[in-house]
Amino acid sequence: MLKETKVLPKTFLARITGPSGAGKTELACRISRLLNAPIFPLDSYYRDSAHMPLEDRARQNFDDPAALDHELLFEHLNSLLRGTAVGTPVYDFAHHVRAREVEVVEPCKIIILEGLFALHWANVRSLLGLKVYVTTDDAICFERRLARDVHERGRSAESVRRQYETTVRPMAEQYIYPTRAFADLVVSGTDRLDKTSATVVSFIKAQHGLL
Repeated sequence: MLKETKVLPKTFLARITGPSGAGKTELACRISRLLNAPIFPLDSYYRDSAHMPLEDRARQNFDDPAALDHELLFEHLNSLLRGTAVGTPVYDFAHHVRAREVEVVEPCKIIILEGLFALHWANVRSLLGLKVYVTTDDAICFERRLARDVHERGRSAESVRRQYETTVRPMAEQYIYPTRAFADLVVSGTDRLDKTSATVVSFIKAQHGLL
């Protein structure tokens, strides 16, 4: 059972976004360790497709923001910022369904939201905190995406390539690249990770005085 937690007066939301393969997850993980802050992965909020045949599930456009349960995401973020723990969905990428269990995230001083559309929705952007955009050359993004999906998600190289060319790149151009304009801080996904993470942490310390 989720428990009510005392409201924290300085709960701070750091949003990290960028195209697929840019390096945002790696950056979020490093910052999480440095600041002892939980990661709130946007990928957990893909809509459940259990009602569809597996073949149809795999053909969905997962790079369109409509594929995510934005309403539940916003509800959970607001709960955390009010000091209430939430049960985030656990998504099964091999079968495109939500698992039965949830992952409990407790509110704390800093929360990291990481994902493709972290700066896409106006109401999520409106929440106070830091907005970070990770930029990386498209060719590097594709190679990273290919390696991840083949080794971690059981995909074939051909299916990854086809998806990247038909939906991933076009959707990034339409929905993700433009959100760079909303960022407070833009970092390179090919710079040394210790350098970029130190930049983000320093920005939080200097601008928001939370640590």
